[in-house]
Amino acid sequence: MTEPTRDTALVLKLEGITKRFGALTANDGITLDLRKGEILALLGENGAGKTTLMNILFGHYVADEGRVMVSDGAKGVRELEPGSPHAALEAGIGMVHQHFTLAENLSALDNILLGTERLASVRSARAPARQKLQDLMKRSGLTVNLDMRVSQLSVGEKQRVEILKALYRDARVLVLDEPTAVLTPQESDTLFAILKKLSAEGLGIIFISHKLAEVIASSHRVAVLRGGAKVADLATADCDRRQLAELMVGHAISETAREPGTPGATLFSLNTVSAGSGRDALRDVTLDLKSGEILGIAGVSGNGQTMLARVISGLEPLKAGEMQLDGKALAASDARSMIDMGFARIPEDRHHDGIVGAMSVSENLAIEAIRKPENQRFGLLRFADMASRAKEMIKAYDIRCQSEDSPARLLSGGNIQKIVLARTLETEPRVVLAAQPSRGLDVGATSEVHRRLLDARARGAGVILISEDLDELMRLSDRIAVIHRGELSSADPAETLDRGTLGLRMAGHSTEDAA
Repeated sequence: MTEPTRDTALVLKLEGITKRFGALTANDGITLDLRKGEILALLGENGAGKTTLMNILFGHYVADEGRVMVSDGAKGVRELEPGSPHAALEAGIGMVHQHFTLAENLSALDNILLGTERLASVRSARAPARQKLQDLMKRSGLTVNLDMRVSQLSVGEKQRVEILKALYRDARVLVLDEPTAVLTPQESDTLFAILKKLSAEGLGIIFISHKLAEVIASSHRVAVLRGGAKVADLATADCDRRQLAELMVGHAISETAREPGTPGATLFSLNTVSAGSGRDALRDVTLDLKSGEILGIAGVSGNGQTMLARVISGLEPLKAGEMQLDGKALAASDARSMIDMGFARIPEDRHHDGIVGAMSVSENLAIEAIRKPENQRFGLLRFADMASRAKEMIKAYDIRCQSEDSPARLLSGGNIQKIVLARTLETEPRVVLAAQPSRGLDVGATSEVHRRLLDARARGAGVILISEDLDELMRLSDRIAVIHRGELSSADPAETLDRGTLGLRMAGHSTEDAA
């Protein structure tokens, strides 16, 4: 991409931004600028300060030091009122969060107009608003049915509504947080084509992403944060994936990938299983998992992955079909029984389902085996033994915490995931369910997660990897199946698939369409 020249008009400047939370310095004197028509990618590890910086820009936080400067058209550049989202909106700053903020029961048009009309208005100016939006959609390519209820829109269409909300307010700066996290490859390509078109018309764009390939392909410039400070600000044309990864974590990163293996006999299977209700329900799902293999499950969020994970974890009863282990039907499928039979899970929501935030790191590491003799005797917990084992796991898994007694809620997302990994994999389970195991993690933490899953495969465990990240699936999986509207396709060898074919299947197209 051709980078806008440095004499292009400045639309935004964050100058010497510092923000502290107690003893923690989240942002340390960060200076960052954005030019008209520029696409800037913002990279950094979990906890590097990206979200804090964007929250200061949008007025959710007030910086302890520094200021935010915005273009005011012909009047030049002025300082933005701190701590005021309304002032940010008025200055032409729009933000699209990773988790959309839409009213599902309202139409796309109603969502876009929310907050733009005065309560005292006699009537809604819907006709001119519709015309303005039609013009915006024609110019940008952000097509969506304005009269359709948001709950009926696809994930990609909902994202378009969020972007149209910002453009309708005449945004000059658009900030997107992990914009492709829940999109198919085709939807991601379409999104970045639209963003490039918008930037060509003069819109300044900042997007936060952990996907280095899309950063390289779609940005003009990259800023990298590490430990709350800006450590790099360079033209995208002058960097590569390895360099960016090393800048993010401060040391070389070795990408993990599976080596060819020879899976064993079928270890676990689902036979025409149906469960749940509504959009997330499973319908006649058949699956077989061999020992010593990683079976990948691809799909767009909301197509039954969560229900599939709940069924395999013993958290959801079956309506029809059966589960088998070693060819024998499982009579009991509650969570405790599944753990006792050698099942382990890495839950999709590590904060809600993976830990008890108020409990210590030591207690969280022992929680799923709390009834075992090494953790209790005569009903009394053996805290000293639990602490000793916790120290060993903290060292082995590089869990960064003050001590084993630290509350788990104080840890970063990557370190919480390491707690889950340690608790899950140290028991050497026979079946590992890994649901979105690297979602929201930086390259360093992701590499560690991948290495641990491959180690489990190497010792003969069967791993079911549910992920919306196709790069992750292609790198780790022996076979890949696709889930769409609660139905699971047959699993094909990963070597026979490509991103385009998987993306089409994720969108509901048949094998013939994909071919």
